Amino acid sequence: MMTHQTLRRCSASAAVLLLSAGALSLAQSAGPIAIAPGKLPSIGTVSERYQSYNIEMVEVTGGRFWAPYKQAKTGPAAVADTRPASTPGGMNPSLYRYRAPVDLSSPELRKLAAALSPAYVRVSGTWANSTYFDDSDGPAPSKPPAGFGDVLTRKEWRGVLDFASAVNDEIITSFAISPGVRNAQGEWTPSEAAKVLDYTKAVGGHIAGVEYFNEPTFATMGGAPKGYDAAQYGRDFKIFTAFIKKAAPGAKIIGPDSVGEGGSLGQQPPSMKLIRTEDMLAAEGPGLDVFAYHFYGGVSQRCSAMMGAAAKTSPDHALSEEWLMATAHEEEFYAKLRDRFVPGTPIWNTETAETACGGNPWAGDFVDSFRYLNQLGILAKLGVKVVIHNTLDASDYGLLDEATLQPRANYWSAVLWRRLMGTTVLDAGSTSTPNLYVYAHCLRHHPGGVALLVLNTDKAESRQIAVPLASSRYQLTAPDLLGTAVRLNGKNLALTANGDLPALNGESTRAGKMSLPPTSITFVEIPGASNQACH
Repeated sequence: MMTHQTLRRCSASAAVLLLSAGALSLAQSAGPIAIAPGKLPSIGTVSERYQSYNIEMVEVTGGRFWAPYKQAKTGPAAVADTRPASTPGGMNPSLYRYRAPVDLSSPELRKLAAALSPAYVRVSGTWANSTYFDDSDGPAPSKPPAGFGDVLTRKEWRGVLDFASAVNDEIITSFAISPGVRNAQGEWTPSEAAKVLDYTKAVGGHIAGVEYFNEPTFATMGGAPKGYDAAQYGRDFKIFTAFIKKAAPGAKIIGPDSVGEGGSLGQQPPSMKLIRTEDMLAAEGPGLDVFAYHFYGGVSQRCSAMMGAAAKTSPDHALSEEWLMATAHEEEFYAKLRDRFVPGTPIWNTETAETACGGNPWAGDFVDSFRYLNQLGILAKLGVKVVIHNTLDASDYGLLDEATLQPRANYWSAVLWRRLMGTTVLDAGSTSTPNLYVYAHCLRHHPGGVALLVLNTDKAESRQIAVPLASSRYQLTAPDLLGTAVRLNGKNLALTANGDLPALNGESTRAGKMSLPPTSITFVEIPGASNQACH
């Protein structure tokens, strides 16, 4: 069996062919691709909270987040700005638009989030690096203290804690690292982190994981003092870990949460001075419980002029092998650093989406569901334990429309993954069939059962697989790749009049051939597989 280390030595362009070596279980021939679900071997496991999501700190506090391409007439994006403007250092303010604090008490939002649980909800992001916690029950200050960019109130943080508890999620967060928390020597102090942790404990809340710094690779843009470097990061990280081990001994220390070094974001401009993860890891020493990185295959139209041609993408490219397999290439880059500096530490992808800078106009369309699900499938095979999508409901890459809370295309894919794909990862074999991607996990809540995920990215040609057992088919298609409408087995998916999810039933399918239409996503539920790896 091919090991994860062997997989990482493969180039991203070849990964679709070499991700598994179980050729006996998936045979290529002139006819349908035959799959023997009962014989697929286990190659690893993922967290029960493998598929998770971000709610950005700036959503919680209110502030200027990535401006949607279309101005909503109702909802948070249309509310007048009542707080001081705060944008990442060196970035064009016109890229952002004010949004009021997200209503985490919304029954509609909680209902939709609960359908994805259990998950991690990561409350972090660039804005968290400069957020001041107003540890009082009085009115929030009209502007943040010097050295900070935004204000988080007790009420807002309590809303996060209550939301996570209500939907069966666990919280991951980070703390301020801006000049406002530094002593006379410029060292990080736990002044803000201590307030957040103490208040959380006082109200009976729980934080499962903590990060020192969101995306320290771009430290100055992220709110760190001017001239911040890897040596300073290392000194601060040691202070941070010593504090966390005393103040929150049960919380996982997650990091470094780097981004953009594997080539996916192209050549960064000089204004975005990059601190290498290699240098940070060398300076910080031991302390990580989880090695984490971020991945974006490119930048959205908002930032493409700044980042250069190599970082641009288009909807015509969204189904290409190069685009879909880029996530494997980035994982390989960061996994090598993990293996070198903290071998054996679990690896997580703590932030990812269609593209950075809020996503492209098509980030919420059906065409991106292929990227979303292929990424979950391939990273599970490579040994990544958790993947956290950005975001639940903000900007164009949110799973939900931020103004209406209506599901976007990726939300339906997320729900089906949650319901069908268990935590044991199986080797589905390799195929030389172009534009076909096959993944397998043990079927959730069915001992011995197997779930398949098959992506046919060909725009013109159907494909076929052959399954020797009766199954249920969940086939996602769309009338328009560049639209949010999604059909399940030919029927449009939509919330009910009460805002509930519709019945998501599979279509009973006899043993034998199964057709995969062009640009289709098919989950196959095989409860009778009797796979010994799935008991």
